[in-house]
Amino acid sequence: MGRTGLNRNGFAYVLPLAVIMLVAFDVPILLMLRTSFAPSWTLANYQHLIGQEVYLKVLLNTFKVAAITTFFSALLGYPVAYWMTRLSPTGRLVAMAFVVIPFWVSVLVRSYAWIVLLGNAGIVNRALLSLGVIDQPIALMYNELGVIIGMTNILIPFMVLPLYAAMTKLDRRLLQAAATLGGSDVQTFWMVFFPLTLPALTASTLLVFISAIGFYITPALLGGGRVSMIANVLDVLINKMPSWELAAAISTVLLAASLALYALYRRVAPHSGM
Repeated sequence: MGRTGLNRNGFAYVLPLAVIMLVAFDVPILLMLRTSFAPSWTLANYQHLIGQEVYLKVLLNTFKVAAITTFFSALLGYPVAYWMTRLSPTGRLVAMAFVVIPFWVSVLVRSYAWIVLLGNAGIVNRALLSLGVIDQPIALMYNELGVIIGMTNILIPFMVLPLYAAMTKLDRRLLQAAATLGGSDVQTFWMVFFPLTLPALTASTLLVFISAIGFYITPALLGGGRVSMIANVLDVLINKMPSWELAAAISTVLLAASLALYALYRRVAPHSGM
C-alpha cells in the first residue's frame, strides 16, 4: 500500500507537467501534421512542394548554409576547446566566462552588432578604407557570408562547450603513455587525442547543424532579404500569403529532417562522453 500510494502521489506531481507538455508541444505538432494533409488527407501539399523548384532551392540553400556554418563552428571551436584544456584552472574559468557570456546577450542584439561591424559603413570597412587597403566597401553583409558569420558566432558555444567537457574527461594517462613510447606532441594529438575526441566532435557537429537549419532572426537581419532559408519562407507563407497548408508541409519536412539528425546524434552521443 505504501509503495502504491507513493506511486500515485508521484503521478499526481508529474501530471500537471505532462498536461502542459501535451497542450503546449504535442498538440500543436499534431495540428501541424493534420494541416499538412489538408483539406482531405491527401499528399497534395507535398506534391506541390516537390513540384515547385523554388521550395526545393530554399531547402537546399538552408542545408548548405547550415553545413557551412557547422564546418566553421567546428574549425574554430575545436582548437578553442583544446586550448582551454591546456590552461590553468584560473585560465579555464576566464576562458569559460568568455564562451558563456554571449548566451546572456540577445540573439537580436548580437546580430545587429555584426551589422555595425561589417556593414558598408561599418567599423571593418571604414578601417580598411582609412588604411588604403580597399578603394570601396567590401560586401560583407546582406549576403550568405554575413549570415554564415553571424550564425557561426551564435552557434560556436554549442560546439566549444560539449567538446571541452569531453576533452576534460579524457584519461590523460593515455597521452602520457603515448609520450613514453616516443610519440611527439603532434603524433600524440593525431593518433591518440583526436581519435578519442572524434565522437564528441561528431555529436557537437550534429547538434550545431540541427540548430542552424531552424535559424530565423540572423538570416533575416544579416541576409537583408537576399538569403532565403526555411524559417524565412515559413514567415512569408504564414503572415503574408497566407498558405498554412504549404507552410505545414514544409515544417513537417523540416521536423522529419531534425528528428533523423537527432536520432543520429543520440547514437553518437553515448560514445562521445557528452
